[in-house]
Amino acid sequence: MKKLLLSAILVFGLVTNANAESGKTHIEDFDFSFEGPFGKFDQYQLQRGLQVYTEVCSACHGLRQVAFRTLGDEGGPHLDPETVKAYAAENFEVYDAEKDEDRAAIPSDKFPESGLENAPDLSLMAKARAGFHGPNGLGINQIIKGMGGPEYIASVLTGYTGKEKEQAGTTFYENTAFPGGWIAMSPPLSDELVEFADGHSNDVHHIAEDVSAFLMWTAEPKMMARQRVGLISVGMLILLGVLLYFTNKKLWRDIKRKT
Repeated sequence: MKKLLLSAILVFGLVTNANAESGKTHIEDFDFSFEGPFGKFDQYQLQRGLQVYTEVCSACHGLRQVAFRTLGDEGGPHLDPETVKAYAAENFEVYDAEKDEDRAAIPSDKFPESGLENAPDLSLMAKARAGFHGPNGLGINQIIKGMGGPEYIASVLTGYTGKEKEQAGTTFYENTAFPGGWIAMSPPLSDELVEFADGHSNDVHHIAEDVSAFLMWTAEPKMMARQRVGLISVGMLILLGVLLYFTNKKLWRDIKRKT
């Protein structure tokens, strides 16, 4: 009986390991500047990421939660007002319900929705995806590395192996980062696909890193302001704690001397 039970456990373990290996994904840990409690967005990286989104991603994916005017906010791409106005007008059209026609976008408008039915909106994608998971859902890796949403996006963009298969009339592409290992989106990036004005490296790795950083900003546009408020609040609490400690010592000093 013990041998039979041991054999069953061994077989179950082998099957479980095989299933785990077949569904295993690889998320690369990119070194983003905004990671950690003191991290900051790189303004120039966000501008490059905006360029990648505009020239590559916007054909299919929308940013319907993001207003054009926020591109000029401090802590973001920080474009000047005239550049924001020109960028919106030259690159996007929005539907005007009053005129019942499309018109050039203005800063108060939001980015258009996704151009394809099955293409997800990317506004909050960096927060909707988690690249790192702690053992048994404890979240240990999230504390150390963060949620890993931008790492997940960058890993998917760089995770194509070049293999393809057709299933039910749809072409799927092997991807080491996508759950299940196959994705319907064809490889969107290639080396030198985008030419950066600042001369920054434009291989697939760096292009993916830049657009992932930009999508992290679209999901957390007030991150740096929130961090500043948090640090000030912690500092004030520490100061308050010190003052209360010395106040307590002074109030009880005479009483403690009598006892």
